[in-house]
Amino acid sequence: MIDIKEVAKKVIADEAEAICRLGDYIDDDFVKVVDLIYKSKGKVIITGIGKSAIIAQKIVATLNSTGTPAVFMHAADAIHGDLGMVCHDDVVICVSKSGNTAEIKVLIPLIRNVGNNQIVGMVSNTDSFLAHNAEYVIKAKVDREACPNNLAPTNSTTAQLVMGDALAICLIQCRNFSSRDFAKFHPGGSLGKRLYTRVSDVYDSENRPQVSEEDGIRKVILEMSGGRLGAVAVTDETERLLGIITDGDLRRMLEKYQNIDTLKAKDIMSVAPKTISEEELAYNAFQKMEKNSITQLVVVGEGDLYKGMVHIHDILREGVV
Repeated sequence: MIDIKEVAKKVIADEAEAICRLGDYIDDDFVKVVDLIYKSKGKVIITGIGKSAIIAQKIVATLNSTGTPAVFMHAADAIHGDLGMVCHDDVVICVSKSGNTAEIKVLIPLIRNVGNNQIVGMVSNTDSFLAHNAEYVIKAKVDREACPNNLAPTNSTTAQLVMGDALAICLIQCRNFSSRDFAKFHPGGSLGKRLYTRVSDVYDSENRPQVSEEDGIRKVILEMSGGRLGAVAVTDETERLLGIITDGDLRRMLEKYQNIDTLKAKDIMSVAPKTISEEELAYNAFQKMEKNSITQLVVVGEGDLYKGMVHIHDILREGVV
């Protein structure tokens, strides 16, 4: 009877060890490949066969999403017509553990026949056909697989994936690729919404519960109830923000005072409310609420001009988190 937990832990440890060794293989060729792609006028074409082809597709997806145009070309399909996608200025990366697969051996001279000499080999076996025939070699070297038979691609595909990520992140740094750039390529889902949805997109600027300093408690309660945001802003005659009263402030007021009839808004308001600009990202507003354990922020403009309130429910409803 095998110990499933121990087997799983050993696989993780084996792959972690293989990854840690990859740092030793970041050499001048790796630097040249980054520079080649960064300065290229063409696209990156990544090809492979079997499990390496699957890893190649993931690297392509990562490059495309981080500002480097890339396409996947299956090594077997390339010799049946897909080779037509290769242009003179493209950088072609061949991903292979052994570097000796029949498809790769056929493909490399065909790529050169179309006038492209910018071939990069991402390979574990540095004494292979691919390593000897590529202009540049990215060494995704592993000693063995995590598979007990040393057959199923495990450590080797993980190494390829990590080297592909290293390549992509280096290119991000070279291009000064920012979160705003990232948002252009990720408009869908919560990830995209985090990067482009602003407070102005989610809060109701028409719902602006507010009272003056001199307003009584009855007015405060009615305004808070009507706004349904759990708070009301206290403003001066120019609508400059002076403070905030929350439903928590009302509860504390009832505990503290026996007679509330003479109280005014200024007597119970908090004078340093948490605020945010309507131009801020909605996700930043959410993080600020979480950090301060509150459910709303006062939206202000220049000079602390009161614009309204953004509630945590506005952000959740929009799907930002």
